[in-house]
Amino acid sequence: MVLPAYAFRRQAKLLKTDEFSSVFNFRKRVSGQYLVLHYRHNELAYARLGLVVGRKTARRAVDRNYIKRVMRELFRVNQHQLPGLDLVARPHRMFGRQQFAEIEQEFTELVAKLQRKLASRQEQPEC
Repeated sequence: MVLPAYAFRRQAKLLKTDEFSSVFNFRKRVSGQYLVLHYRHNELAYARLGLVVGRKTARRAVDRNYIKRVMRELFRVNQHQLPGLDLVARPHRMFGRQQFAEIEQEFTELVAKLQRKLASRQEQPEC
C-alpha cells in the first residue's frame, strides 16, 4: 500500500501572472460561504494552487498571512483527491482561528462539489 505524498512542493504552486490569468479567464468556479475556488484543467498529473487574498478581505497583513497559511494546509492535505487542475483559492470573507473547523469543512465540501461537477459534465481540458 502506497500512501499519498502530502508535501506542498514548489511545483504545486501557481507562481506566474499568466498562470493566474489563464485560470481567471477560464471562468469556472465553485463557491461557498467563505471561499471561492477558480479552476482550470492543466496538462500535468497533479493539481497546483494559487492564492489571492486582497486587502479588502483582510485589512491586516497578519490576517492575510493566516488565511494563506490555512489555505495552503488545506490544499496540501487534499491535493491527492484532485486531478490535474490549476486552482486559485480566493476568500471573500475574513476568517480567523475560531472558524478553522468551519473553513476546513467548507474546503472539503468545495473539493467534493468540484469533483462531482467535473464527473457529471465530463468537462474536456481546454487551453
